[in-house]
Amino acid sequence: MQANRRLFLRHASTLGLLTGAGAPTALGLLAAGSAAAQSAPDYKAIVCLFLFGGNDSFNMVLPTDTATWQAYTSTRNQAPDSIALLAPGVAPVPGAAAGSPARLGGVLPLNSLNANGLNNGRTLALHPLMGSVQTLFDTDRRLAIVPNVGPLIRPTTKTQFGQNSHPKPASLFSHNDQQNTWQALAAEGATRGWGGRMGDALAALNTRTVFTSISASGNAVWLAGQNIQQYQVSTNGAIRMGADGNGRIYGSNAVADTLQRIAGTSRSNHVFERDLAAIAQRSVDAEVTLRTALRPPSDAAFGTPPASGAYNVANDPKLRYLNPLNNQQTANGLAQQLQVVARMVDAGISGATGVRRQIFFVSMGGFDTHDLQNRNHADLMARLSQALAYFDGALGALNARNNVTLFTASDFGRTFTSNGDGTDHGWGSHHFVMGGAVRGGDVYGRLPTLGVKNANNNNFDSSTDQLGNGSLLPETSVDQLGATLGRWFGVSDSNLLDIFPNLASFDTARRNLGFMA
Repeated sequence: MQANRRLFLRHASTLGLLTGAGAPTALGLLAAGSAAAQSAPDYKAIVCLFLFGGNDSFNMVLPTDTATWQAYTSTRNQAPDSIALLAPGVAPVPGAAAGSPARLGGVLPLNSLNANGLNNGRTLALHPLMGSVQTLFDTDRRLAIVPNVGPLIRPTTKTQFGQNSHPKPASLFSHNDQQNTWQALAAEGATRGWGGRMGDALAALNTRTVFTSISASGNAVWLAGQNIQQYQVSTNGAIRMGADGNGRIYGSNAVADTLQRIAGTSRSNHVFERDLAAIAQRSVDAEVTLRTALRPPSDAAFGTPPASGAYNVANDPKLRYLNPLNNQQTANGLAQQLQVVARMVDAGISGATGVRRQIFFVSMGGFDTHDLQNRNHADLMARLSQALAYFDGALGALNARNNVTLFTASDFGRTFTSNGDGTDHGWGSHHFVMGGAVRGGDVYGRLPTLGVKNANNNNFDSSTDQLGNGSLLPETSVDQLGATLGRWFGVSDSNLLDIFPNLASFDTARRNLGFMA
């Protein structure tokens, strides 16, 4: 309670600088958020898995009803290199070119529960190399699909998209801007992400707020709040300031202690020097805590204990995937990131890190598939599928599946049309949500209608969901997706409207998409 009181007072002193009509509202939201947080006894975590470059979800989640499949094959089966995947049940051709549709074989059919009734029994399939995701969806029912998601200011029709007066997200189709818009609901330059803002709202639950917001993949604006700062870890765990795994420099604990003391001490009142020293001290203190709080990666819950010698994360069979381009077992960097997340979750549930609400950020790159789509995207899908299955298994070993929810995000989707052997920048994209608290095995949102180009070969007039190059006009906003996660996380409805400023523009019945139990 003392820690919660101190955090509230720290927030209140910041908000006390506000003047005018907005100040009472801001203080009221803070009080409501802190009170709600103190009443929640459980541990929960949200993991953002960002697919940098813009994932071609047209080849990840595929409607296979007759009309849609015909539109898909006629549009993507283009010269000189078709990027159309093959129908369910088509056997792979082992001698075909690596990554080619023939080598991959047919897409993997899904057995959707269709409980929400939005899609009239339309059938679905996954990329041929996503067998583990197929199991998570069909058998385990711990994975859901949210179709055609993207940044929106308000619901937008195809006609409204063409009107200058209708508000639209800034700098559409730009990598940096849309990465920022997905993470912070504003174009490049925004400094507060919606994950971090949820962390702000619930930070009173955490006695060590330094571990509220964790990145295993470098700096991410999604994690940054007004008061919560992100803490970065490596795949080996805490990042040490100069010291080795035993807390020594040149074999000496005294040298390491001295370096850390100097780095964490300011010798003047200069604001930059004091801030840098505070950051250094925060890093030192956090590393000391994690040094004992985290179980080793070789623990059977997270990895494969070595028969002899030191553990090597790159050689752990649990963290490797079958590379479809060379048919070799290969280290999976995403699985390595998720391993350290699982270790942090374990420490959080045990109470060792003093947290009950955490947000995590992990990522994969390479999704800007303008060229060599068949080869590159096949490899990406294989890595993604194996990493999701690994993380689900690790959470199962910890009995923590119900405590953690992972969702995918990306700059944008791709164009439906091909530029020869790749795709260009689009807008809407299909995404996964995974976890024990997810109402899995279903689709939460309306699947888009896919059409074909008109007689002038320049527009998709037969579809209300596709723009000129076939990219998707989003049906579901990032705000709706985030608010659904936030409600499960414990954020109040009033705070959700503050965190997601566009949410009020959407019908109240669709502010909760229903994929969380």
